[in-house]
Amino acid sequence: MTNSLTIIVPVYNEADNLKRVERELSAYINSSKVESSVLLVNDGSTDESLRIIKDICASNPKFHYINFDKNYGLSAAIKAGFDHATTSLVGYIDSDLQTSPMDFDLLLEHIGEYDLVTGVRSQRKDSFVKNMSSTIANGIRRSFTHDGMDDTGCPLKIIKADYAKRIPMFKGLHRFLPAMILLQNGKIKQVPVQHFERVAGTAKFGLWNRLLGPLMDCFAYLWMKKKYINYKVADKA
Repeated sequence: MTNSLTIIVPVYNEADNLKRVERELSAYINSSKVESSVLLVNDGSTDESLRIIKDICASNPKFHYINFDKNYGLSAAIKAGFDHATTSLVGYIDSDLQTSPMDFDLLLEHIGEYDLVTGVRSQRKDSFVKNMSSTIANGIRRSFTHDGMDDTGCPLKIIKADYAKRIPMFKGLHRFLPAMILLQNGKIKQVPVQHFERVAGTAKFGLWNRLLGPLMDCFAYLWMKKKYINYKVADKA
C-alpha cells in the first residue's frame, strides 16, 4: 500500500502562530514525496484561533479541521486526530513550531521498518528550568515504561495508523505514545531533529504539570499495561 500521511496539529490559543503553521506545513506538503494533508484540532481555543483555522481550511484543500466544544487537553486532541485520520500514516507536530515540519522526512526514512518514529530534540532552545523539568520527567517515565526513549515529549512523531488507532484514551497519553506501541508488540525508533525557540504565543505546560503530571500518569500506565488486551488474528472466513 502506498503511504499517505495526515499531520495532526493540536491548537489551543495559538492565533499568533497559525499563519506560520500554514506557510511551513504548505511548504512541507509541496516538497514531500509522501501524499500529505494537515488536520488542525482546535482544542476549545478562546482566542481567534478557530476563525483563522476556518480561513486556512477554506483557502487550502490540504488543510482540514476538527473543533472541540470545549478544552479537553493535548492528549484528547491527538487521539481525535488518530480517530479521524484516513491515511496509512499519522504524524504529530505542535502548533508552536518549535520543531520543523521538514524533519518529518527524517522520520519517514525509518517508518518502513518501525511502527513509530519519534524525534529527539537536539540542542534544545528552551529555558534551563524547562529543560531540567523535562529531563527529570523523562527519567521518571523511562523507569516505569522501559521504552528506551530519551525525549518522549518531542512534538514530532510519525506512527503507522493501524497502531495509532488501537491506542486507548487517557489523559497524559501524549507522554506514552512509544510505550503504547510497545504494548502492541510494535517497533519504535528515535531520530535527532532540530529544535527552535518559541517565537509567538505562550507555553501551555508549566513546571508542576511537567513533573507531577508524568509521575501520576505513570501509575495509570502501569494499570493499563496490566489490563491491556492485545491480539493477532491468525485466520478468518
